[in-house]
Amino acid sequence: MRIWSKLAGGVAVIAVAGGLWWAFTPDPVSVDMAEVTRGPMEVTVAAEGVTRVRDPYLVTAPSTGTTTRSPVSVGDTVLRGETVVAVIRPATPALLDARSRLQAEAAVTEAEAALRVAEFNLERAQADLEHAESTLARNRELAERGVIPRRTLEDAEAAARTARSALEAAQSQRDLQRATLARAQAQLVDPEMADPERAPGECCVEITAPTSGTVLDVDNMSARLVQAGAPLLTIGDLDALEIELDLLSTDAVRVRPGARALVDRWGGEGVLEATVRRVDPAAFTRVSALGIEEQRVRVILDFDGAADSRAGLGERFRVFVRVVVWEGDDVLQVPLSALFRHDGGWAVFRVEEDLARLTPVEIGQRHGERAQVLGGITAGAQVVAFPGDRVQDGTPVAPRPAG
Repeated sequence: MRIWSKLAGGVAVIAVAGGLWWAFTPDPVSVDMAEVTRGPMEVTVAAEGVTRVRDPYLVTAPSTGTTTRSPVSVGDTVLRGETVVAVIRPATPALLDARSRLQAEAAVTEAEAALRVAEFNLERAQADLEHAESTLARNRELAERGVIPRRTLEDAEAAARTARSALEAAQSQRDLQRATLARAQAQLVDPEMADPERAPGECCVEITAPTSGTVLDVDNMSARLVQAGAPLLTIGDLDALEIELDLLSTDAVRVRPGARALVDRWGGEGVLEATVRRVDPAAFTRVSALGIEEQRVRVILDFDGAADSRAGLGERFRVFVRVVVWEGDDVLQVPLSALFRHDGGWAVFRVEEDLARLTPVEIGQRHGERAQVLGGITAGAQVVAFPGDRVQDGTPVAPRPAG
């Protein structure tokens, strides 16, 4: 009986101790768990960009004149040296106001009077020449017979030469006054509408395409007066597209020429590949939609692969680009949701025997929802995701029920 009493007392003590332990032991905290894994990882810089034709050709007016209606439209295919892309005719005269017209009419009257004077002078010079030549012929006959001295003959010859020179000067003066009259009459020419049925002739300039490609833009389809150097149209090759990105300067310092890039959300199927060709050395200031001044850097990328893979993509189309600034094939990584700051570094709660254990870790690259782990934990370890203030070092934890 005494033995059974002792056994009963021992069982009672154990039961009381177990009850006390169960009463004072906290319930496990339900948490989300994640696993530390190994695998490929990419760190990218994402931004929206626009496509543009590489080396577009801007066709300008070579001289001041009136262009005919554009013979080409946006989207037309042109051939270098064959397709006529613009025709420039001489500009029509300007309209004259009342004062200018009176001045032009007076100039015509003045030129007509000067021409009549020149014609009178020409007639007189012709008469003088005829008289001098007849005198010279008579003196030569008399000199041969010895009637007059030699000096008289020489004077007659000089007078004839002088009369001949005076006649040539009078003829030149008449021609000069005729040209002056023509110039004055030209000032009175009224503007005339160009004949649309008239074919381009020697007076007009035909501009052919400087390169083969597609017409990207026509400055104005209508006929109009243009100055020398005025833009007429733009031609480019849609098979030679590039991408222009405006990155924040803090992101641009991580991008290097030759870096790989992925282009998606461009409107077609699949993801296109591109390569960074140039990162501009100078930034520019742009005001964001929130009114904040940002330092931006222009980055240029080239498409990889054949042009058929991006069919339909044209000039100034918007695309979404992810530039790869770092990548690894076998990277130890942990979800960012499991990381938190601790003693100036990073740490996670590693789950060990259903207890949360505070574990400092060293973090490298970060992107998206994951971060590279450089040390402090190994692959396969379970960590607590989104730890709250209920989770501390040593806290019992249990996986959160699904649903």
